Amino acid sequence: MSINTKRHDVDLYDTTLRDGNQALGISLSLKDKLMIAQKLDEIGMNCIEGGWPNPTNAVDTEFYTRVNKMNLKAKIAAFGSTKRPGNRVEDDPFMLALISTGAPVATIFGKSWDLHVEKVINTSLDENLSMINDSVRFLKKHFDEVVYDAEHFFDGYKANPEYALKTLLAAKDAGADCVVLCDTNGGLLPDEAVEIFRVVKSKLNDTKLGVHLHNDSGCAEASSCLCVIEGAVHVQGTMNGLGERCGNANLCTIIPNLQIKRGFNLVTPEQMKMLTSASLYVAELANTTPNVRHPYVGEAAFSHKAGAHADGVRKARESFEHINPESVGNNRQFVVSDQAGASTILEKLSNIRSGLDKKDPIVKKVLAKIKDMEAAGYQFEAADASFELIVREVLGEFKEPFVVKAFRVIEEKRSGGETYSEATIQVVEGGELEHTAAEGDGPVNALDNALRKALVKFFPSIKEVKLDDYKVRVLDGKDGTAAKVRVLIESSDKTSQWGTVGVSTDVIEASWIALVDSLMYKIMKDAIINK
Repeated sequence: MSINTKRHDVDLYDTTLRDGNQALGISLSLKDKLMIAQKLDEIGMNCIEGGWPNPTNAVDTEFYTRVNKMNLKAKIAAFGSTKRPGNRVEDDPFMLALISTGAPVATIFGKSWDLHVEKVINTSLDENLSMINDSVRFLKKHFDEVVYDAEHFFDGYKANPEYALKTLLAAKDAGADCVVLCDTNGGLLPDEAVEIFRVVKSKLNDTKLGVHLHNDSGCAEASSCLCVIEGAVHVQGTMNGLGERCGNANLCTIIPNLQIKRGFNLVTPEQMKMLTSASLYVAELANTTPNVRHPYVGEAAFSHKAGAHADGVRKARESFEHINPESVGNNRQFVVSDQAGASTILEKLSNIRSGLDKKDPIVKKVLAKIKDMEAAGYQFEAADASFELIVREVLGEFKEPFVVKAFRVIEEKRSGGETYSEATIQVVEGGELEHTAAEGDGPVNALDNALRKALVKFFPSIKEVKLDDYKVRVLDGKDGTAAKVRVLIESSDKTSQWGTVGVSTDVIEASWIALVDSLMYKIMKDAIINK
């Protein structure tokens, strides 16, 4: 197979918030979506698809109202479908919902496979062409850019190539800015992807083409990269490959494949170095366990256990590593080495105090503490506040402002069927003991209320703290109800937001650790500001 060697501009189009959110077990809150959108913008995505706004989807509809106020560099795309059969495009509620978002980009899908046209949406082949053309033409009046996703295109082409190409031409003739070839069933193999893409390119040679591929055959990244090399100027995917069934093409693999291996200029070197931390960040907010064997960004991607491998890498890193792990923000691990994770942690340290290096005794102390905590199940990618508390304590810049002497939680099931939660707590601040109790909606909320009640007279500003999100992850299910859990809490005040983490075999204790860190971080932050 001959390979195109020309390099062209390529738009990175992320659909984590829409297609990724359709993955089994994923349910992103509005807060999750906004935070992930911010991270996607930071790492250089050109376009971020927020979801499917419609009258029955309040989260996705509100997302567009909120994201428009964030001043992101990335363009925001509103997603939907062509108008329904028999509807006037001007009256179609889904068309109108797209317009109401105020997004600069509209992305709509339409049917390319005659099977879907006749047996799924139950209309004629000609009517389907009109639906595509009318919808794109209508949206072009209201959006800066219209992207047309040709759903099931590759399967449609294999079944009826003449009709599948007609659907693309219907979108092109209506003014679509980009026509995207989709492998919605995910069964495409790389040789088929190249062969069909070349035909389409020859037929629509003056049209911008993109690809959107699912991973049911394990080839989505390879096929996406080959199509870009062949001339696609737009590639869609998700962070960590999240998506329906086996997932979507993984942008964490596609981006370094194309940039590092094939010379495409997709993101800055600094953004490339953020890729691993961004992958972990999305995994944390999506409440999924990171795949340690993900190419480039997985914890095991550059880990070396076999003696011959470790010896080879120490002598010449390229002997068992295909790229420098630091180029994607990952790090080399020798399984028995005490240096595992040093580069990543040092990078996070530099945001708190610049000029540190691995030889500094303070750095070694922080690294040792962080490594011990990570071995116990802690994960700090989305718990920036807990990490900063540890670092500033080691640096001598933070001392715990209060001490919790004891806490107790009462959980009672009453005769009427309702549950009752109460927490009591003893806190010492400046030698003064404060003993309080509070009720709550469940044990964690009761602890939160009791802690705030005990501290507010010493630290009035904690009234500003809001608990925005609370996630629990079982770290290893083999121990059943005795399994260790990690709790991630997202908090905010009037000016910023932060994450804290707690780990324990007791979910209440893990929650307590994260709650205490959240309020301690607020107190520390205010002290630094007022210093």
